[in-house]
Amino acid sequence: MVSSLESPQNSGVLPWWAKERGYGIFAVLTGTIAWIASGILVLERLELYKNPDYITSCDFNPWVSCGTVMKSSQAALLGFPNPFLGIVLFGVLITIGMALLAGAKFQRWFWIGIQAGVTIAMVFVIWLWSQALYEINALCPYCMVVWAVMIPLFVFTTSHNIVRGIIPGSAGLKKFVTEWSWIITAILWVLVAASIVMRFPNAFFG
Repeated sequence: MVSSLESPQNSGVLPWWAKERGYGIFAVLTGTIAWIASGILVLERLELYKNPDYITSCDFNPWVSCGTVMKSSQAALLGFPNPFLGIVLFGVLITIGMALLAGAKFQRWFWIGIQAGVTIAMVFVIWLWSQALYEINALCPYCMVVWAVMIPLFVFTTSHNIVRGIIPGSAGLKKFVTEWSWIITAILWVLVAASIVMRFPNAFFG
């Protein structure tokens, strides 16, 4: 079975992000932003390898310092810097988006794989957020760009799969995610921003 549960009769009622072209645009945009942020982090980490005293472009104060975060054990969870993982995975996301824009039709198992990958990435980002705030005690601006991108990516990928029937759900659930996905995304952005400001007030208010 192909992923497209969109038929000529119901295609008009799907939100734009649930249509294959719409999700393709969404995947390319979010993937590109996160890929660029990951790429900058890779370049900064390579400079630190060459010179341990190198001051990264995002070292602003004791609380906002990419260098502090990069030197932590959490920054290389799998034995290599986390941004290398971002380069690969967000590159895959961009490729998927471009394939959809080119007219590709993915089967249900493929969308389930995308859902699994995005969910694992979201759990990883939540863990990184908690470590930055409560263990490392420092923020990395480029990392926060990735956090910000992962929120809508997770919300809208999940909503896409519910609306399209890839994840089974009632009509009420489909209606809810259709109407509330942007609001859920905004709420999560606000909650993350509030947690950062409350944890590091001196970084923002002196």
